[in-house]
Amino acid sequence: MDPRVQARSLCTYIDASPSPFHAVAKGAEALLAAGWSEVSETERFQSGVARGFVRRGGALLAWSCGARPAVDVGFRVLGAHTDSPNLRIKARPNTGSAGFRQLGVEVYGGALLNSWLDRELGISGRVMVRAANSTATARLVHCNRPLARVPQLAIHLDREVNTRGLVLDPQLHLAPVWGLGRPDEAALQRFLAQELVCASEDILSWDLMLHDVAPSSFLGVAEEMVCAPRLDNLCSSWCALEALRGHAVGDGPVAIVCLFDHEEVGSSSTRGAQGPLLLDVLERLVGPSREDLHRAIAKSFCASIDMAHATHPNYREKHEPEHWIALNRGPVIKINTNTRYATDAEGEAEFQLACERAGVPVQKYFHRSNLACGTTIGPLTAARLGMRTVDVGTAQLSMHSIRELCGAEDPSLMVRALGAFLRAR
Repeated sequence: MDPRVQARSLCTYIDASPSPFHAVAKGAEALLAAGWSEVSETERFQSGVARGFVRRGGALLAWSCGARPAVDVGFRVLGAHTDSPNLRIKARPNTGSAGFRQLGVEVYGGALLNSWLDRELGISGRVMVRAANSTATARLVHCNRPLARVPQLAIHLDREVNTRGLVLDPQLHLAPVWGLGRPDEAALQRFLAQELVCASEDILSWDLMLHDVAPSSFLGVAEEMVCAPRLDNLCSSWCALEALRGHAVGDGPVAIVCLFDHEEVGSSSTRGAQGPLLLDVLERLVGPSREDLHRAIAKSFCASIDMAHATHPNYREKHEPEHWIALNRGPVIKINTNTRYATDAEGEAEFQLACERAGVPVQKYFHRSNLACGTTIGPLTAARLGMRTVDVGTAQLSMHSIRELCGAEDPSLMVRALGAFLRAR
């Protein structure tokens, strides 16, 4: 498929997925259209569901079984995450001062705070609404119109901002304005009730966040790049889903895609990589024998897919000089000897061979030795399951900004590499 067509498909997925809950919903929609069946975690897993998936809030796990049982062939796992750094709305958000109505927010993850200034912001996420019999039901909200903005202080009131630098206090400086007048204790609840066509008193709780309403776009004279929000890590999530949907069922390993939530805040949750979701489903796919599960895991391999740092042209001194990374030059194998990434020589070779089989170039990333290195779900998955794991990603700039940048050809190259990795040898 034309890489630009796939890049456009990626942009459509990202724009429709302003929250992890929407990313899971769109992923489920794509899998259902491709012939997958949704399975409830509360029901007994049926061995006849060769291609199925489960949802758990902002996480999704899908599988494609071949002709041979997992105990004989093992698993090939593609792991990514659906969450991105952003501003999340507090439980009692209606605040304000100086004649403005504002929303109380909390920073989620390691956001580049300055990138959230002077952007037109929408509201998205899930809302728990009172239903019959004293129960609650989850409703998705995607208000993709300019509702709020975090205005920056004028340079006339901060003359040294360009020389001293911008310092933002998350408590004091990030509350967006979204109206005029005195604070109204029920303003957000009434707004949500209008959006969901329900009574305001039936709004019980929410997981809501702000997002940039500007759509994803191509960038550059020849449109060689993609500019979009949440590339970290919806680009990886989309690539994993595309690789799974294109995976031909045969007698090879059971193909798994697990899109976790909460990676940006440590993964310690029921739907994060430190939680039981992946192990639970693997165990249920193998069957009741614990011995068979361990045998299957020993034959398995996981590719942890998260975005990688491209070499920044204006800050070359921040990068390892012998390991420069470029856009549109293919997937990146991420290596760190202190196991901030899970890659070892075996995993590095395995993914490099997969790229060779797919006919795509491959790059290798080392973090600069005098800078602290970030991490991924890779080491967590490897330690929790004892499964061989390699960390890979697509090169990008502006990581954790409200708008990020990657190559327009790289998502297609990653899909091809992941497809080869799923097929094994």
